[in-house]
Amino acid sequence: MSSPANRPEAAAHRARLTPLVAGLLLAMPYGPLLAQPVDNTTTLPDARPGECYAKVITAPRFATRSEEIVVQEASERIEPVPATFETVEERVVVRESSSTIEVTPAEFEADSTQVRVRAAELRWSVGQGDAQRPAGPDTIAAIAASGVDVEAVEPDTCFVEHWREAEYRSELQRVLVRAGSSRIEVTPAVYESVEERVLLKEASTRIVDVPAVFRTETESVLVEPARSVWKPGRGPVERIDDTTGEILCLVELPARYESVSRTVLETPASSETVEVPAVYETVQVQRLVSPATQRSVDIDPEYTTVATRRMINEPSFEWLGDGIAPDGEAQATGRRVCRIERPAEYETVAQQVIASAASAKVVAQPAEFRTFEVEKLVEGASEKRVPIEQRVETVTRQVEIEPSRLEWRPVLCETNMTRDVVADLQEALDREGFEPGPPDGLLGSGTLRAVEAYQQREGLDRGGLTYQTLGALGVDAPGRPVAAAATGEAL
Repeated sequence: MSSPANRPEAAAHRARLTPLVAGLLLAMPYGPLLAQPVDNTTTLPDARPGECYAKVITAPRFATRSEEIVVQEASERIEPVPATFETVEERVVVRESSSTIEVTPAEFEADSTQVRVRAAELRWSVGQGDAQRPAGPDTIAAIAASGVDVEAVEPDTCFVEHWREAEYRSELQRVLVRAGSSRIEVTPAVYESVEERVLLKEASTRIVDVPAVFRTETESVLVEPARSVWKPGRGPVERIDDTTGEILCLVELPARYESVSRTVLETPASSETVEVPAVYETVQVQRLVSPATQRSVDIDPEYTTVATRRMINEPSFEWLGDGIAPDGEAQATGRRVCRIERPAEYETVAQQVIASAASAKVVAQPAEFRTFEVEKLVEGASEKRVPIEQRVETVTRQVEIEPSRLEWRPVLCETNMTRDVVADLQEALDREGFEPGPPDGLLGSGTLRAVEAYQQREGLDRGGLTYQTLGALGVDAPGRPVAAAATGEAL
C-alpha cells in the first residue's frame, strides 16, 4: 500500500495549504498513521475443550494530538491622540472711537413789553362825552395865537372853537417782538462699513487612524488521517466443511479534515496627518470717514408793525375861553375845545427773550469691542501605537499509534451457549435501547443485529458475542471475559 505522502490528491491538497501548515504536516511521520493490520491468527489458539474462539480484528488505537496554528499574525493598532486647545478671549474693535456733538438749543422765556402807542398828553378835546375828539394842532395854535398860553392852560379849561380842525397822517412803526439769536447745526460723523475676518480657532493638524487591513483565509487541516480497516463481508461460500466462511474486506477510510479560518495581516495600521484650517468669522466694522462738525447760523430778530398818527397841519382856529364873548370878527363854529389830561396808551406785546444761548459740547464716543472665544493650539495631534498579539487556534486530530490486528478470541457460541444466557443478553440489549426481539433465549438475526449495533456504539470489537461485549452488558456467561471483538468465525 502506497503512503499518502506519495498520492497525487494528497500532494494537491498540501499545495493549497499555507506554507506554515504544509510544513507542519510534511514534517510528521506517516508510517504509523496507516499501518497494515498484523495477522496473528496463522496458528490456532491453545484451547481447552468447550471453549470457542473467533478470529477477530482488534480496533486500531489512536492518540489525540493538539497543535497550535496562528490564525492572526501579530500587528499593532494606532490610536490617534487629538490636538489640545485652550480657549482664550480676544477683543476685536468693531467700531472705532470718535466723538459726537451734543447741541443744547437756546432757551427762551416768555415776557411782554409795553409799547406806547399813544404818549401821555394834555390834549385838547373837541366835543363832550362820547362825542369828544382831539383838537388839532392848528386849533391849539389858534388858541395860542388867540393870546392864550396853551401850556399854562389848566386842565378842564374849555375854549370855544372858532376855526378848523388840525390835519393828521397815519404812520407805521416797527416794534421788536423776538430778539435776534443763533442756532447750531451739527453734521454727524460719517462711517463706512467694512468687513474684517476675526480668527476664532488657529490652524492645526489632526491624525487620522488608518486601521490595519486583514484578509481571511480558510485552510483545511488534517485531523484524522486516511487508513485501511478490515470489515466482514459476505460471499457465495457461507460454510464448507472446515472452512469458516468468513470474508474480510480491506476498506480504505478517507482522511478527515477540518476547515480553519485565519486572519492574515495584509496592510499594517498606519496614520495620516490631516491639516485642520483656521476658523474665521467675518465681522462688519464701522470705520470713521469724517468726524462730526458744527456751524452757527444767525437768526434775525422778529418785528411787528404798529400803526400811529402824526399831525402835519395845525388847525387854524381862534379860540376864546369858555364864557368869554368873542370879538366881532371871530366866528364861533359851535365847537368847544377843552384842555383835558389824557394818559399815555400802551399795547402789550408778547415776546420771547433769551434765557440761555444755544451751546454745543463734544462728547467722546469710545470704541466698541466684541469679545470672541478663540481656541489656541496647545499641543498638536499625535498617535499612540498599541501592539496586538498574535492569535492562535488549537487543532485536535487523531493519530494512529497502534494498528489493528487479527487475533483469536474466546467467544460465546453454540458449544457453551444456554438459553438463559441468550435471554439475559436480550434483556440487557433492550435496556440499552436496542431491539433484539422478545427475550425468548433464541439467538436470532434480530439479536445479532442488536449486538452489532451495540458494539458499534460502544466502540467494541465486532463480529461475535465476545466476552468483552457480554461483560459490557453485565451478562454472566461461562468462560473467561476478554477485551476483544470477534469477526464471526468461530472454532
